[in-house]
Amino acid sequence: MNSATNSGRALPRAGCALPWAGRARPWALVTPALGWTLLFFVLPFVAMGFSSLTAHDGGGFTLANYSQFFTNPAYWRAMVNSLQVTVIVTVISVLLAYPFAWILAEQVPERWQRLALMLAVLPFWTSYVVRSYSWLLVLAQNGVINRALTGSGLFSEPLQLANTRLATVIGFVHFFVMLLTLTIFANLKQLSPSYRKAAADLGAGPVRTFLHVVLPLTLPGIMVGAFLTFVLCIGDYITPQILGGNNELLMPQLVMMQIGRRGDFPLASALSIILMAVVTIAYLACARWLKIERA
Repeated sequence: MNSATNSGRALPRAGCALPWAGRARPWALVTPALGWTLLFFVLPFVAMGFSSLTAHDGGGFTLANYSQFFTNPAYWRAMVNSLQVTVIVTVISVLLAYPFAWILAEQVPERWQRLALMLAVLPFWTSYVVRSYSWLLVLAQNGVINRALTGSGLFSEPLQLANTRLATVIGFVHFFVMLLTLTIFANLKQLSPSYRKAAADLGAGPVRTFLHVVLPLTLPGIMVGAFLTFVLCIGDYITPQILGGNNELLMPQLVMMQIGRRGDFPLASALSIILMAVVTIAYLACARWLKIERA
């Protein structure tokens, strides 16, 4: 009888992996990531969702925290303010970042592009809080801008620049325009020159080539950067708190107000989930749009 058999059944050869071992290996590789996601995202989210359905006085389950958002005009206005600021910042950042990324990718020589990128990301090397306070000093009534305007005779009185929505938008744009520049620059560098050559051979000029070839092919980079800007901007608390001066209530400030002043964790949880729902809707809209573009 062959030594490789036992009671009529074939034994696995030496060095051959058992079927269960082959199935277990992928799970072993993804288990750390799954555990990390479960521990630091799923469980906190479930706890926040459970808290949002409880009453502030420790009562039973209730939807009052969510209904309060839709019935309280101040809460609804905070969401509208957040969306308005976020959309303004995203649009301005895209309009400023695309020409900047184009110059870096097309006009700057290859040997100087790394140095130019390093100079472009210098704002990332400074603390977010420090940048916000720096802009507060620049936009203050005795800041650099007002001194220049009053010193040149254009205005007799200093302008109210700090503690306004304008100051918040300026602080956001200063940070996010560089993030968008990096994503658009990466797309432009991946774009093959043959596309533009083919468009030129077909008689398209520079403007038509950009509008019908370059811009559609770089839209994924624009949308990725725009979505990241949207997420980071709508959930930011530091910049509106420092530069806005509490003159305009945004959603992150509203959430922190429920925790710091009222200690109302259920309502803060409900507001946070509503904010996450808005971000999720934005993500789904971007993902569907990018799928259409790629097709």
